Amino acid sequence: MTLEAERNAVVEHAPDLAGLTPGRTGNLSVRRGDRFAVTPTGVAYDAFDAGDVPVVDLDGERVAGAMKPSSEVPMHRHIYRGHAAEPGAIVHTHSPMATTMAVLHEPLPPIHYMIVAVGKRVPVAEYAPYGTEELAANVVAALEGADATACFIENHGLVVVADDVGSAVEHTHHVESLAELYLRARSVGEPTELPESELDTAIEQFESYGQ
Repeated sequence: MTLEAERNAVVEHAPDLAGLTPGRTGNLSVRRGDRFAVTPTGVAYDAFDAGDVPVVDLDGERVAGAMKPSSEVPMHRHIYRGHAAEPGAIVHTHSPMATTMAVLHEPLPPIHYMIVAVGKRVPVAEYAPYGTEELAANVVAALEGADATACFIENHGLVVVADDVGSAVEHTHHVESLAELYLRARSVGEPTELPESELDTAIEQFESYGQ
């Protein structure tokens, strides 16, 4: 299983990270079955091709690819193994507004209906050193505990999971935009949260969006 399509998807979407995270600090992956293609570590997002893209199994073993995989492989594989939604892609960034929320150790409340793209709030995962099994477990616990597909990581950044990498990138932008909106609103007053009933209505509307 060479994951040719998934490796090509990593090459296609890795440059999207350049507008979301400083330097080379973000990563993304695309899954098929019990393996996933992931961005290589320490390489510019437009400086590799499909043959370079590492393929890793859910035990963390690299099975293909000329380059070393992201240091956050433990987080990716734990999410793939542990998230109930069985996501097909993961995006991890240090985008400014989301990371501000992470530094504040604050979840993002439902101040706009677009939050339902990733759940009813964006929770915060407990800090642990990057690239560790402990951090990976903390992220899975935060996502599962809030029934969410996005979470902040204390003093670190943002993780978003989705069915496919295009959606994961799109939802990363949604969270970044909502975090900015929340922080701006809070600078001049107290943001008002949408009630549970309105969030449920938005979720129902989203099910038929674009159809």
